[in-house]
Amino acid sequence: MHIAAPDFALPKALRLADEEVHLWRVDLATVGPAEARWLPLLSADEAKRAARFHFNRDRQRYVAARAWLRLLLGAYLEFEAKELTFSYSAREKPALGFSYAGRRMEFNLSHSGAVALLVFAWGRQVGVDVEAVRADFEVEAIANRFFSAQEREQLWACPPAERHAAFFRCWTRKEAYIKATGAGLSLPLSQFDVSLAAGETNALLATRPDAAEAERWLLREVPAGPGYVASLCVSGGRGWQLRSWCDDGND
Repeated sequence: MHIAAPDFALPKALRLADEEVHLWRVDLATVGPAEARWLPLLSADEAKRAARFHFNRDRQRYVAARAWLRLLLGAYLEFEAKELTFSYSAREKPALGFSYAGRRMEFNLSHSGAVALLVFAWGRQVGVDVEAVRADFEVEAIANRFFSAQEREQLWACPPAERHAAFFRCWTRKEAYIKATGAGLSLPLSQFDVSLAAGETNALLATRPDAAEAERWLLREVPAGPGYVASLCVSGGRGWQLRSWCDDGND
């Protein structure tokens, strides 16, 4: 039930319970070419940014991802997608630019290649990251620069044939966590440890200097489709339920 066609029938109103976190997948390869349909939904700033893309495919995918962020937010908030405004923290984490009924809608967007993931929750900090797994990538140099000692040990313990997938699992988990916290790269990536194991549902192993910080978050792998890995981070420990529209069934 993920969004895989330009004419996807989105309900006018979506219901999101307080204890739920909703995760959506958008197939940008099939949705992106309908650029003329999505562009009018964007703000002037978003349209200007879209115009700076050199390649048509990249521009179309950016436009589609931003448009579907607006459409989904509009359906949750019962608000016109075009009228939504955004603000950004000092670390570039997006938020709605207005207060909706005194409640805080949290959301996050990530896209890589032909896949976009969007996550929504009430009053819970959220972060999501998706990456296309690439074999032509210098995993050792990047891991030595950004991964913690514990993560590097896990990576080198993987069979060489599995090392690229393990690298991208680690990368998406670290990105999802720093996006959820809102700290961005001001939080050194070596200051916390994640698991590299496939299918992990509690991947945040340790945080420094405050070890108790790890208990505030749940970091887990989520489906993203063949050739992709993705991770989701949510504040509030285990007191929530994930509803995922990233494959044929709900998670």
